[in-house]
Amino acid sequence: MQKPTDIVVRETELFFLPTHLRVPLKFGAQVVTRALCARVRVRVEDREGRSAEGWGETPLSVGWVWPSTLTWDERENRMRDFTIRIAQELPKVGQFGHPMELGHGFQEHHLEKLRSELNQGQSEEMPHLAALVCHSLFDLAIFDAYGNLHQRPVFDTLSAEWLSGDLARFLEPSAKFAGKWPVDFLTPRRERLPVWHLIGGLDPVEREELTGSEPNDGYPVLLRDWIRADGLQCLKIKLRGNDAAWDYARIVKIGKISIEEGVTWLTADFNCTVTDPAYVTEILDRLLIEEPRIYGMLLYIEQPFPYDLEANRIDVHAVSARKPLFLDESAHDWHFVRLGRELGWTGVALKTCKTLTGALLSLCWARAHGMTLMVQDLTNVMFAQIPHVTLAAYAGTIMGVESNGMQFCPEASLIEAKVHPGLYRRRDGVLDLSTLTGPGFGYHVAEIGRQLPSAAAHFGS
Repeated sequence: MQKPTDIVVRETELFFLPTHLRVPLKFGAQVVTRALCARVRVRVEDREGRSAEGWGETPLSVGWVWPSTLTWDERENRMRDFTIRIAQELPKVGQFGHPMELGHGFQEHHLEKLRSELNQGQSEEMPHLAALVCHSLFDLAIFDAYGNLHQRPVFDTLSAEWLSGDLARFLEPSAKFAGKWPVDFLTPRRERLPVWHLIGGLDPVEREELTGSEPNDGYPVLLRDWIRADGLQCLKIKLRGNDAAWDYARIVKIGKISIEEGVTWLTADFNCTVTDPAYVTEILDRLLIEEPRIYGMLLYIEQPFPYDLEANRIDVHAVSARKPLFLDESAHDWHFVRLGRELGWTGVALKTCKTLTGALLSLCWARAHGMTLMVQDLTNVMFAQIPHVTLAAYAGTIMGVESNGMQFCPEASLIEAKVHPGLYRRRDGVLDLSTLTGPGFGYHVAEIGRQLPSAAAHFGS
């Protein structure tokens, strides 16, 4: 059924903004020192020819989406080329609809075709997860443009008033979704969110771990200094997943510091490097016996196992019987969430970098089936931070939101922070969303006034 509020994409303009991490970020086997942020401006029209612009941004996080022996530059360049290819394709699609309908349709009918075309003749395929990240900035920008056109915040447009079909159209045609809309699975927006601090595999924790190469830029380096400066209550520990002694010692060391500093919650992220559930259960059982207080502080466990669930159908009930177990890289879309639940996963870590459309559909499916939610970071900076924290504000997460851009790239967002100070600085352990007002995502683009580099691509009219 057509809606008079439906839109079509007419124009895309793409920019690339390089960022550099002040300290390296290690997760699993990957070490990240830089990220290329892709930002897009889209122009949309409704059926009467009324027009509006919207913006979206995502870091093309090569290390997270594409672990490989290929060089960083080769992977990043291919993701950059793929992003340009999406920018070229979108104005040609010519489909009218709600942003969720447009995002879902593009993923169903165009994204994999484009990925296959760009993978031809290559020694290694760009993964589907990388393709989703490249698409996510466009998906976000279309939502923003739709909100701007109709003068509504994005999350106010997820009901029957705006969407042509209910969730059964996107998900399973079951009683759980017939006559249901995304708004039915959201919570009222929270203006303040508890914030998680990331402890990477190379981050120094105690003073004796300092090497002398750390930056002297006015920002903390040691964990205790971060906790005290930002009032942190939630810490996320990156582990190796292939060295149980190191992982156990790391959890215990950080746990003891947390107790001394009054931190409330911990979580452990194994980043897809574990292949046997016993690796995780043995660590948890040892903690329960030897460090019961630290065991109790572990709120959940994140993605220990390979992210390709179809190729690695590991029964993980033994882990989730001990602690809530969250899908992250594996949660490409709701189909994988469903498979994960069958295998024993109990929670889903949502990310806007896998498209807001996909995050919303996964959220709805997960909540309808009793799964717990989190919203995880991708070292989001500049505009990428805003939809990220907004999703968390409506998602009813198990505990706030992860946000580590201020740890690794604090200078990248200084311009945006002048308008939204509560989003780019963690105070008293929380982020403050109160400046996000108005239609779309509430960026306040003109007020921010960031000068962009020359456009890398411009398509449509």
